Amino acid sequence: MSFSLSEQNDTIIALATPQGVGAIAVIRLSGKDAIQLTNEVFFGKNLEKQESHTIHFGTIRDGDKIIDEVLVSLFIAPKSFTKENVVEISTHGSSYIINQVLKLFIRKGARPAKPGEFTQRAFLNGQFDLAQAEAVADLIHADSETSHQAALSQMRGGFSSEIQELRSRLIHFASMIELELDFSEEDVEFASREELRTLVERLLRVVEELILSFDLGNVIKNGVPTVIAGKPNAGKSTLLNALLNEEKAIVSEIAGTTRDFIEDEINIGGVIFRFIDTAGLRETTDTIEAIGVSRTQEKMKSASLIIYLFDLGDTDLVEINRDVNKLENQGVPFLKVANKIDKANSLLVNELKEKHPDTIFISAGQKENLEELKSRILVLVNLDKFRTGNTVVTNVRHYDSLVKTRESLLDILSGLDNEVTNDFVAMDIRRSLHFLGEITGEITTDDLLENIFRNFCIGK
Repeated sequence: MSFSLSEQNDTIIALATPQGVGAIAVIRLSGKDAIQLTNEVFFGKNLEKQESHTIHFGTIRDGDKIIDEVLVSLFIAPKSFTKENVVEISTHGSSYIINQVLKLFIRKGARPAKPGEFTQRAFLNGQFDLAQAEAVADLIHADSETSHQAALSQMRGGFSSEIQELRSRLIHFASMIELELDFSEEDVEFASREELRTLVERLLRVVEELILSFDLGNVIKNGVPTVIAGKPNAGKSTLLNALLNEEKAIVSEIAGTTRDFIEDEINIGGVIFRFIDTAGLRETTDTIEAIGVSRTQEKMKSASLIIYLFDLGDTDLVEINRDVNKLENQGVPFLKVANKIDKANSLLVNELKEKHPDTIFISAGQKENLEELKSRILVLVNLDKFRTGNTVVTNVRHYDSLVKTRESLLDILSGLDNEVTNDFVAMDIRRSLHFLGEITGEITTDDLLENIFRNFCIGK
């Protein structure tokens, strides 16, 4: 998919609501001829004489044939999402009606919109920067409170405004140093090196903080892969079912029932957790079960969080200590969860409270203390930084550009320390400006835009 300059002058059309039969559907047009084309097939008021942000009732007709009674919303340039003339036609949700309306407008000269073409036009016409445009897609796909907040914050400016302000100051220094190169024989200094160092160090602090926020941002956007691990019959499947409030996993007294992992999503405190119920960890001669155990170990290594579950009635402190040491060596955050408190050995409970005071005691079968478990899970995710309004990076493209920006900024500081010539300092500044510009869209390529917008849904 590519967008040529000539195509930017087309009037585009697409269904803006999901495919399938519903009560209503919204068909969107954008382009200089959007209102004129609609007026040719709309019977009601003369749309070309109406004001922006008004809605009008009438019929869409193909010649003498009435296709549907509709509501037409007008958004006259530049007061629209794309900053072009935009028309939104609300029809009944029949797929027949939708197809008839789309075909009618295409015959009249409109072109079917490509994925993301409405948002791309909004970006190209200066409605918002590239980072904000990408947030539109994130907002559409947000499936939790935190992912919604992150996308909305970015769409409303997020870190774009701060980056643009610092970038503009860096541009000023770049121009001053470029000017010095023109007067190299006079040995003049238009840009204070100490002021440049102060600015670069400030920018570096901002970039470093944004880079560090990506781990949290990735969790917010994609969910937290959380493995429930432990011996067979520790109650892993029972815990998954209790958290889901449904019988997702097979529960049996027979050890080794879960041969492969079972995965489902749970929303806890506005965060999506992808819980993975795994095969029990034990030595086994059963070939299929052994494969399941191997997959469990692989899942544990790639998890963001492990719930280590053990049976209070069928284990001892020595075994627990051994398993905890193994988990600590893996370097993945984990919770120690003692299950079947209703069948507990009191001596073991006391030992755990003394040796492992952070142990959570639950009964998955009786659904006891699950709220405490959820609270502790949220603590490990550490959303405090996000909830205090700090900017969080959720986009891997932004993360990559920020890492490259950091490298370039460090090169500037290194150059200042080693008193390199102005042309090398200017080159490092230009590299920093380039990578910062990639985030907000001051620096773009056709391939970059194509890669971003082709992942949008059609109609947005």
